This record gives sequence, C-alpha cells and structure tokens, in this order.
Amino acid sequence: MPKVTSDYLIMIFLLLVVISSGADLLADFSEGVTTFHLLQEFVVMAAAAGVFFWLTLRVQRSRAELEQLHAELESVRKMRMPESDQVQVARRQLSDAIAEQFEAWDLSKSEREVGLLLLKGFSLKEISVLRGVTEKTIRQQASSIYKKADLPGRHALSAWFMEDIL
Repeated sequence: MPKVTSDYLIMIFLLLVVISSGADLLADFSEGVTTFHLLQEFVVMAAAAGVFFWLTLRVQRSRAELEQLHAELESVRKMRMPESDQVQVARRQLSDAIAEQFEAWDLSKSEREVGLLLLKGFSLKEISVLRGVTEKTIRQQASSIYKKADLPGRHALSAWFMEDIL
C-alpha cells in the first residue's frame, strides 16, 4: 500500500479516536466521574488530535514535495535540446547503449526505469515519489540493478557508462 494511502487511513482512525474520546469525555463529565478519569481521557484525545494534525501537515508537505518534483521533471523534459547535431547523435547513441546494456544485464522494466532515474541523478527518495512506491522498494530495485551489473553501487553505475566517453 502506498505510504500516502496508509497515512490517510491512520488519519481517519485518529479522527475517529478524537471524536469518540470527545463524546466519551462529555458523557463521563455529565455523569460526574472523577477528575482523574476525565484527565486520562482528555490526554488520550489530545494525543490523538496532536498526531492527527502532525500527520496532516506531513501529508501536505509530501504533496507539495511531489508537485515540486513533478514540476522539476517537467522543466527538465521541456529544456531545449542542444542545436548541435553531434550532441544529439551522441545523446541518442548513449541512450541506445544504456538500453542495450540494461537488456544485457537482464533488468526488468521497473529496474530499467529506476536505473535511468539513478543515472539522471535523482535520489532514492525522489525516485520513490516519482514512481509512487516506497523508498524501500526503490532501494531494493537499485540493489538488484547493482547485483545484476556486478557493480558496487550508484557511482560505479554512472562511471560504467561514462568512463569511455570522457
């Protein structure tokens, strides 16, 4: 389940705790229960409300971060390509070489997408947001890429493609 969905489920649960605790608090107050009992229920309600508001802010921050990442990605996609035919040919050849090597390494479609984003310089967290999966999933896919390529990590992956070009 994507993290945002689980956050929303937790928020709904916390809201239900706040509402039911508030209703119970009012009922207990009208029945004249001890102050200590009322205080206990108030603490539970306040804690649930606090976590609810903290989680709400976190979800809003995540949504803003996702929008920013998508905007950055879109701006990179819209960047003008260099006018030089040589650069365009070289870029196409590098892209073809990467695709061929990914195929030779027998990478899955998801691993190929992650591999390209790693080569473009995106962090694991950014890739997880862009792909809508957990960071743990991206970390596992990256590890699988490195294992299939017999490379120690991200920098070696980039160097593998750039070493002979520079």
